[in-house]
Formats: sequence, structure tokens, C-alpha cells
Amino acid sequence: MEAQLLDSAVALFSLTAMEVVLGIDNIVFLSIVVGKLPKEDQRLGRSVGLLAALGFRIALLFAASWLASLTEELFSVFLFKVTGRDLIMLSGGLFLIAKSTSEIHHKIESEEKGSLSEDKKSSFGRVVSQVIVLDIIFSIDSIVTAVGLSGDFYVMASAVVLSMLIMLAFSGPVGDFINAHPSMKVLALSFLILVGVMLFADGLHFHIPKGYIYFAMAFSLLVEFINMRARKAGPSPSERNP
Repeated sequence: MEAQLLDSAVALFSLTAMEVVLGIDNIVFLSIVVGKLPKEDQRLGRSVGLLAALGFRIALLFAASWLASLTEELFSVFLFKVTGRDLIMLSGGLFLIAKSTSEIHHKIESEEKGSLSEDKKSSFGRVVSQVIVLDIIFSIDSIVTAVGLSGDFYVMASAVVLSMLIMLAFSGPVGDFINAHPSMKVLALSFLILVGVMLFADGLHFHIPKGYIYFAMAFSLLVEFINMRARKAGPSPSERNP
């Protein structure tokens, strides 16, 4: 009995950590999209977005047999077998690439015009609908991985709830930090483009380990933090007196 409880505790910790790591993409996208809402609506937008993700993931746990059917062949193109999961990954990747590219374009265009009014035009319903679309994609990716690691419904459900509580606690500070630093926002959008490429490649049966994406992002963040510190310190004496 004690051994079983220990196994469940280890599985719960592992799955919760995995869900948080896999949810980084979701938090970044959520922070950027919700940042287009008025300040007073952003907290509600984050809560609705994460609760929607929680609802999708719990529902998918109940539909484990349906998840298994997503890996079955729907049709083939020459020798390439297309499954339901492939279609979801392909469409989700394209959506994420197009959305992130559009956000970068709007940001640069707004800065050139000296106005940020473009960032304030999104309605609450539009923002939530965009978050829900990406929640579906990320939820399928997350739950398929969880089901492969543990067959215990209660352990998986507990891990999903705990990870969402952790993400809800950190989504606000992360979102505020991203939106307060324009260069960090562009970096986050570039990260989402990489995630979109990874999803699209996955739909083509070409697996790119997420560790590569996260390492690239971590290295870019380190460089940007150094740049931010250098800008805050001001020009060096040699730069002030050429």
C-alpha cells in the first residue's frame, strides 16, 4: 500500500512538472493576447483562458478512447498517412505562426506610427476565442503525453489541476513583464513562431524535441536580460567621450 502511494506521489509530481513545462507555450500566448485587453479586463481574461484550458484537459481525460482514435489513419497522400492528430497539429501550427507574425507586424507598424492604439482594439470575446483555439491544440499535446506516462485518471486529473493553479499564479507577473518590455514581447512572439513550426513539423511526422526550442529561448532570454541591464546602466565612458 505504501509503495503504491509512493508511486502515485512520484507520478503526480512528475506529471505536474511536465504539465507546467508544456504549458509555457500557453502562458506566453495567453500573456500576449490578453495584453491587448484594457488593464481592468486582463486578469479576468487570463482566468477565463486558463479555466478553459483546464476544462478541455479534464474533458480529454474522460475521452481517452477518442484520443487514441486520433492516431488512426484518416486518409493518405501518396505514401504519407494523415491522422486526426496530424490535422490538428498542422492547423494549430499554421494558426500560431500566422498569429505571431501578425502581432509582430502590428507592433512594428504601431511603433513606426508612434501610436499603440492598434493594440487596444481587441474585444474580450475575440481574445478569449483565440485563447480557446490554442487551448485545444496545447491540451491535446499535453494530455496525449500524460496518458502515455500514467494510466491513473485521478493522478492525471490532479496533476492537471495543480499545474493550472501554478500557471494561474505566475501568468499575471509573466504577462505584466512581457507587456512592459517591448523587446521581450517580440522575443516571446518569436518563441511562439518556433512553437508553431514545431507543431507543424509534428503534423508532418517530423518530431523536433521541445528541449531544443526551450534552450534557444533560454539563451535568447539571457542575452536580452544582459542587454536590458546594459541599457539601464547607460553608455560606457568611452561611448560618452568618443
